[in-house]
Amino acid sequence: MTLEPTVPLASVLCAVRGDSETIIVTALTRPGSGVSVARRCADLTELLAAAGAGAGTAAVISADLPGIDREAVAHLHEHGVRVVALADGQSWLADRLRAIGIDVVLDEDTPASVLVETVRDEARGRGGGAGRSDGPGAPSSGRGPGRPGDEPPVPVESRRGRVLAVWGPTGAPGRTTVAVHLAAELAGLGPERRSRGRRSRGRGRRKEGPSSGAGSRPDDVLLVDADTYAGSVAQHLGLLDESSGIAAAARSAGIGTLDLAGLARLAPEAVPHLRVLTGIARAARWPELPGSSLDVVWELGRALADWTVVDCGFGIEQDELLTYDTRAPQRNGATLSALAAADAVLVVGGSDAVGIQRLVRGLTELAESGAAAGALRVVVANRVRASAAGPRPEAAVRDALGRYGGVADLHALPDDRSTLDAVLLAGRTLAESAPEAPVRRAIAALAQRVRTELGAVPVAPAPGGPRERVPEPAH
Repeated sequence: MTLEPTVPLASVLCAVRGDSETIIVTALTRPGSGVSVARRCADLTELLAAAGAGAGTAAVISADLPGIDREAVAHLHEHGVRVVALADGQSWLADRLRAIGIDVVLDEDTPASVLVETVRDEARGRGGGAGRSDGPGAPSSGRGPGRPGDEPPVPVESRRGRVLAVWGPTGAPGRTTVAVHLAAELAGLGPERRSRGRRSRGRGRRKEGPSSGAGSRPDDVLLVDADTYAGSVAQHLGLLDESSGIAAAARSAGIGTLDLAGLARLAPEAVPHLRVLTGIARAARWPELPGSSLDVVWELGRALADWTVVDCGFGIEQDELLTYDTRAPQRNGATLSALAAADAVLVVGGSDAVGIQRLVRGLTELAESGAAAGALRVVVANRVRASAAGPRPEAAVRDALGRYGGVADLHALPDDRSTLDAVLLAGRTLAESAPEAPVRRAIAALAQRVRTELGAVPVAPAPGGPRERVPEPAH
């Protein structure tokens, strides 16, 4: 007699609220279902603990489970747990659940047979992909995430913008200075726009020129302050930082409500075609910027702007000892997220003896971490000067980095402290206030190099009509 092979039961975690929990558990554990409910969790904390212990490979949750957000879903996915959510049939709620990474959204009235089959398939890794809806009465994808009654997002041009991460080792090598003035060059700022009115949020048309690199249309740039140690982009541009734009964006992304129009509201134009997402005012607020939420910000940034320039913090340690057996936020999650999303990483270092040593070690650390694997790497030596590197400073810095850091292609920025002090005091950019300064010309050349090596950003009209742009909020 030949025995049929026994198929092991799929282990499922259940975190359903209210009276429906018993009905769901009964359906999942009926004979022949192929499913075993390993743990009935009272709250999100117990669900995450069970997932971390490897108790199940799928979880069934209520859509209104307190605390469920993108970071919690990411934690479940990290431990191999697929997530099925039960919603009440409203399309906006289903869209919000998909936005935070839920794998499958089902209607609460889905027949038991469909529910069991879906959960079993997800637990065995045979699901149909993230964010799908199954079963009769399942919510449709409808419009983007939002609240009931929200209007659909304004149609915008379809594009896949580039993400540039400006990173460097500790010691204030000039990451923010490079990020701010590089963003200005990519946006085509110049002296001809100085009379536009200080920090206008209007929609002026800029003069096309060779520095824009945009051809028939201007380049839109999103400048993001993601330095969780000492963010200062707002101060460089003379902006108020009473409310952190990046923290608000991360909060919205975490609960699935951030869309293109919402990001545009949080990152207003400091000058035409240059949007700024301000950073956190105090380093103690770093837990507000989880990497899982910022992943959404970078993706929306690609659609909102041709170039997203991210000013990163110096730390790239991944806190393995803290996160090995517990759920803990990553101190450097914002920087790691930006580096992982970047098309190009500009590694900025100082040009004196200490700065070069730190830059060489930083390049090794960056390579070993794998944080920016596959991204174009551009090494930038900042504040190159004879007083720190000898009578031929640029040649000396190139030789040192080539010998000890294996850097064959270096972009050098000359030291011009008085000019940079003046533009910082005025809250302006080099392109606006000192267009002929050697440091400005060097940054303009860096911007042109980035454009050339990454190529033009493709743009196509949005479906259903001519190209439109996300409007500025009324003030």
